[in-house]
Amino acid sequence: MPEQPGQPGYLRRRNALWQQLRQDEPGTPASEQSLLQLAELTGWSRERILAGLGLSELELSEQE
Repeated sequence: MPEQPGQPGYLRRRNALWQQLRQDEPGTPASEQSLLQLAELTGWSRERILAGLGLSELELSEQE
């Protein structure tokens, strides 16, 4: 059974992914992998997660 919101394992995993996203350079393969994992875990869209980081798709494409 997968971890559910509010359970300690879920919260640790979610928080670790947010921390990893803040540390990684946006748009790198590592950050994209963390973003996908967080989206899968939370059910949030890519846009919502990027907004939580203060980023947008446009800003990511401009960095490339």
